[in-house]
Parts: sequence; C-alpha cells; structure tokens
Amino acid sequence: MAELLASWAAEERWMYPAFLAMYAVIYSIGQLGLFRRWEWRHRLDGASCLISLAHGSAAALAAVAAIAAQPAERRGFAAPNSRLQDHVLDYSVAYFTMDLLHYLAFLPGDTLFIAHHIATLFVFLTCRYLVHHGAYALLILLFLAEVTSLLQNVWTLAGIWRAEVPAAARVYNALSVPFYVLYTIVRGVAGPIFFLKMSLFYLSGQAVDVIPWWVRISWIIVVGPAITVSNLWIWNLWKELLRERKQSMKKKHT
Repeated sequence: MAELLASWAAEERWMYPAFLAMYAVIYSIGQLGLFRRWEWRHRLDGASCLISLAHGSAAALAAVAAIAAQPAERRGFAAPNSRLQDHVLDYSVAYFTMDLLHYLAFLPGDTLFIAHHIATLFVFLTCRYLVHHGAYALLILLFLAEVTSLLQNVWTLAGIWRAEVPAAARVYNALSVPFYVLYTIVRGVAGPIFFLKMSLFYLSGQAVDVIPWWVRISWIIVVGPAITVSNLWIWNLWKELLRERKQSMKKKHT
C-alpha cells in the first residue's frame, strides 16, 4: 500500500480515467461473472457492493496517508490540496461516478442513493477541480464514511441471502451488532463532532481568500444532511434489531 501511494504521489498524469476504467472492469466482473447466476435485483446489489468493497477500505487508508504525508502546517481546512490528495479524491470520484451510473441505468427509483452520490460528487469535484483547497476536511470525512465499508458490504451481502441461506443468516446476525456499534461511533459521534468543527471554521470566514463563500456553504449544506440521514438509518437499524430480539425472547418464554 505504501509503495502504491508513493507512486500516486509521484504521478503527474490525470488518474481519474484509469480509476474509472478499473471500477468499470470490477463492476463488469460482478455483473457478468461472479453474480451472473443471482436473480436480477440481487445481482445488481452484488455488483454495487463489489465496487464499494474495492473502494471503501482502500480510500479510507489512502485518505489518512494523504493527510499524514503533509507537514503539520499544511493540514488544515483551508490548506491547498497536495497532488496525492487530488489523486485520492479522483479515486473516490471515479467510484461514485460508476455507482451513480449503475443507479441511473438500473435503479432510477432509488432517489436517495442517486441524490447522495450527486451531492458527494459535487463536493469532491469542487474541491478537486474548482478551488484546489480543502481536501484535508473532505478526506477526513471520506475516512469516517469508508472506515465501516468492509463490514457494511459483507453485512449487506449476507443480508441479501439470509432468508435463503442459513450460513448467510449466521454471518448477518454475527456482524449486525459489531457493524452497528462501529457505525454509530463513527457516524453518530466522530462525524458530527468533526462536521461542527469544520462548519465553524468555514462560517468564520477564515478561508475566504481560497474557498469562496458559496462553495463553503454548499459543502456544509451537503455534508450536514448526509450525516443526519446516516444517523437516522443506523437508528432505525438499532430499533429493528431490538424489536427482533424482544420478539425472539418472547418466543423462548412461550
């Protein structure tokens, strides 16, 4: 991983097309190979999870490495983007582009996912190609968003088959609580704290010379609801889990 990131840091070419092609290949392998025998909706979910698996943990690690590679004085909400940080942003932009195309082509009714991907692309693209500053904040948010990716995708894939495959149900049940706990800590605690810190900085006007007001405000408007929706989602999962546990306990006592 360190060698790969070092090569990214030294790479002067625009890497987005290569990243997008990589995700297209991985998606095609899922759709046409690994999951071709699955029923259509499961096949679509499986292909989306596959590119998410390719993106999530790698993006989280790369985000941390890209921040750590910068000297302390260049780690700030208004700091200019480094070349490595731009490449990491492109890596994620390519993923969200591919997954957005997936939803637009096959699941156009999933408006929440489509809106989320468009909003995320807007934030990343304005940082990467318009203002060239602020990657520090977005990469920390990327880390917080993707550090749960591996657990979430395995849990999701197990959930697809839990009604039909007993082994998948066991995996799903075993992962549910650890996944919910990690997600709650990251999205319910760390995420809002960092978002508040980021918002206060950008609203203070300290970055006015490098990031226009409308960009900073738009980032806050996009990120805030995204964190809120994530917390509502995990809260509903906790409620469902507790409801299932209560029902299970009642059955044991009857």
